[in-house]
Amino acid sequence: MPRPADVHDRLRKPPAVDEERAVERRFEDEEQRGTGRSTRRQIIRGVLLLTLAAITLYVLGPGLVEVLSSAPRLGEIGWWWFPVMLALEVGAFWCLWAVEWISIRGAGWWEISTTQLVGNALGRILPGGGAVAGAVQYRMLVDTGVPRGTVATGLTATNFLTFGVLLGLPVLAIPAILDGAVAQSIRSLLAWGLMLLVAIVVGAVVLIVTDRPLRWTGAHVQALRNRLRRQGSPLSGLPERLVSERDLIVSVVGERWKRALLASIGRWMLDLAVLIVALEAIGARPAMSLVLLSYFASQLLAQIPITPGGLGFVEAGLTATLALAGVNGGDAVLATLAYRLISYWLPIPAGGVAWLMFRRRYPGSEERVTLSMTSSG
Repeated sequence: MPRPADVHDRLRKPPAVDEERAVERRFEDEEQRGTGRSTRRQIIRGVLLLTLAAITLYVLGPGLVEVLSSAPRLGEIGWWWFPVMLALEVGAFWCLWAVEWISIRGAGWWEISTTQLVGNALGRILPGGGAVAGAVQYRMLVDTGVPRGTVATGLTATNFLTFGVLLGLPVLAIPAILDGAVAQSIRSLLAWGLMLLVAIVVGAVVLIVTDRPLRWTGAHVQALRNRLRRQGSPLSGLPERLVSERDLIVSVVGERWKRALLASIGRWMLDLAVLIVALEAIGARPAMSLVLLSYFASQLLAQIPITPGGLGFVEAGLTATLALAGVNGGDAVLATLAYRLISYWLPIPAGGVAWLMFRRRYPGSEERVTLSMTSSG
């Protein structure tokens, strides 16, 4: 078990060059093996994913149609509210880029912002959602010259930070829970969410302090994989690889973890502010704690990788939870539409513009980006 001073050194020193190069070589090997795979498996997986997405949208279709059909009512909202919501959403994206800039050493702001916008847009129109977005941004950042290992560990650290902060949002609603303003069923759900958050925090601390759980997990996963796939070449070195990548992720953020955490919080709070402004614009003023819980539930639904960007899930979940928060049905639908217009639909054309800008500076990346989309979809 490493001493406390060793843990402190992990946060201070940059990752060892040989460790990062080892991760980079592994990603190169996996990418080369991926290019030689049969497309039959990819086709079958794509067809199954499209079928599942179609069935899901059919089931959730009425709620989605109800939200989209309220578009004419957007005229009831004063035009000045939309620039405010747009500015808040731009701030949320800026915070996410800040987390990535801290985590992905060597990548510039221009490269991070354009690649994130492109990946985000594709993840909202293609099945696979976050997997497609991550694969596309990874491939584009590699094309800019950032080492593969640096991109992979940086994106992993970003996802870990932002999702961890998302799980912690319900803590802000504790006063409403204690006052009894939240229904018992929602309180039970939040209790499970809080236990999950505590487990993640404790687990993260343990994984940073000691190598033993990672080595134990790696050894058992490696043995199980070799037992199930005896025909292929045996897997080796997984425990050491897990420890190496843990050290990389921790050292990637390093002493800038406070700024990364603050930017992660800003990413969600500014996006939440878009929903709050949308409710204010239509004259609905439910308790902020209940709006926070509605937002939290909708963001969890957005993580479901069946439909792009949680399309259908978020609309149905947000309108239902806002109604439980005291917003009447029609206003809940209109607020949901205004929020999704700014946070979901407008970033899609922005991603198209970012792709044209990226192609101009880094020509010839279309084929590699397409390959990353097909291999992840």
